[in-house]
Amino acid sequence: QVRLVESGGGSVQAGESLRLSCAASGFTYKSHCMAWFRQAPGKEREGVASISFNGRTSYGGDLQGRFTISRDNAKNTLYLQMNSLKPEDTAMYYCAVRRWPYCSEVFDYWGQGTQVTVSS
Repeated sequence: QVRLVESGGGSVQAGESLRLSCAASGFTYKSHCMAWFRQAPGKEREGVASISFNGRTSYGGDLQGRFTISRDNAKNTLYLQMNSLKPEDTAMYYCAVRRWPYCSEVFDYWGQGTQVTVSS
């Protein structure tokens, strides 16, 4: 059974940093594309970043430069380092896994999310 458990969210001031983690189990983690998504109240879910099985990364919007996605295949864990946080980064952040090794738009399993709140 696929399980994704996010952690690391919290309340911070603008300009501070957070690192999110996603502990994965129930599948061969190293063989799958992983991603982070976020959803703010009243807004649609948006892709934050993805990383393929071989480490190729992609970022949504203009997040590259402030956010960095990475994976530790030995620990079955996905990370999202978020620097220079802005109030508009406030959202629920979700970890997701795709059935295939390469990334695309469709993801198949999701975690419960971790809340990030950035105050000005």
